[in-house]
Amino acid sequence: MFGSKLDILDQQWIDVVFSDRNKSYGAYELRRDNGRNTRNALIIGVIVFVVAISANTILNMIEGFIPKAKEKVKITNVVLSPPPVDLKKPPPPPPPEPPKPKVDQVKFPPPVVKPDVEVKEQPPTVKELEVADPGQKNLKGDKNADVNIDEPVGTSDQKVTEEDPNKIFTAVEQQPEFPGGVEAFYKYLGKSIRYPAVARENGTQGRVIVSFVCERDGSLTDIKVVRGIGDGCDEEAIRVLKASPHWKPGIQNGRPVRVAYSVPISFTLSE
Repeated sequence: MFGSKLDILDQQWIDVVFSDRNKSYGAYELRRDNGRNTRNALIIGVIVFVVAISANTILNMIEGFIPKAKEKVKITNVVLSPPPVDLKKPPPPPPPEPPKPKVDQVKFPPPVVKPDVEVKEQPPTVKELEVADPGQKNLKGDKNADVNIDEPVGTSDQKVTEEDPNKIFTAVEQQPEFPGGVEAFYKYLGKSIRYPAVARENGTQGRVIVSFVCERDGSLTDIKVVRGIGDGCDEEAIRVLKASPHWKPGIQNGRPVRVAYSVPISFTLSE
């Protein structure tokens, strides 16, 4: 009836759809005027788009037709008059003069030799010199004067205080020494040390540093462990030093003194 192509916006199709129906509520008019409205909207949109793009060009063209007023700038040279001269004001003082160079003063000018005819002053005679400076005089004492003997300065009641005999030295002229020297001391340690069983089982090895005081008679006192390794090695090091024979005491100012000393004792397991 309407052909092979169906167009729902065709006027004949719209009339068929809205036959025997109310055509005044709006839908009929929308469909009827759809083509015209679409065409008008498209034209308006194209015009707005073109105007928006070419707005700057149009404004430039309009400004080109409007004549611009030329501004004239006049530049004048302004010359200021000099300030008035104050006649009452005194002129400025002259600049100070530079200091004069220093001249070394000659305290003893060289002598000037003149002939005897020109010399007016005569040198002083020997008698005149004796009167001016008679020299040393011999003073005679009084035989009847009392003789005063001054007492010696200081008092004889003061006693000389000696150094504290119990003072412990850390550095002396001659250090304490094990009988026979260092090699004999380490031989003594090798024979006397009994490796603790706990340290042997745990594989404990290392050096124990022990401090003590070597007395004036060579005995060892105040034996302490400064740095230990534990597992009975510290106690064994103290025991060996307590059983040590007397050492040679330290010497200061030719006499034996108490000396603080320290030795390392090594604990090593044989493989």
